[in-house]
Amino acid sequence: MSRTQKRRTRMVVALGAAVLLAAALAWTSFTASSQAITPAALARTGASGGSYQLTGKVVAGYHREGQTLVFSVRGRDSAASVPVRYRGAVPDPFRPGREIIVTVRRGDGAWIGERDSLITKCPSKFAAEPERH
Repeated sequence: MSRTQKRRTRMVVALGAAVLLAAALAWTSFTASSQAITPAALARTGASGGSYQLTGKVVAGYHREGQTLVFSVRGRDSAASVPVRYRGAVPDPFRPGREIIVTVRRGDGAWIGERDSLITKCPSKFAAEPERH
């Protein structure tokens, strides 16, 4: 095999490996993600297995029971709320009315938040400001 043929073969093998790695990364990215679910939709799922990314607003009246944060999440457009028991890091902006995302699963008759999965969403800078009187 000549030197030029060896270079060409190496180039084809390297490009083929790069394409395969990129395809594997894209496949993993799309199949590993899960869609966020609202409290109303989560309540309809009942006690089915698996974990869900719950999204909604924190309801006033959350409290701690030892190391566990107990709070409820309600949907944007509905009064339906879901109680969550969570252990882990709580972001500083966590407060009533703030939108959050938390990964939950059904356990011990309640929705249990996955440790360190609680994220607060930033308020939109395009949202209408309340009128001041």
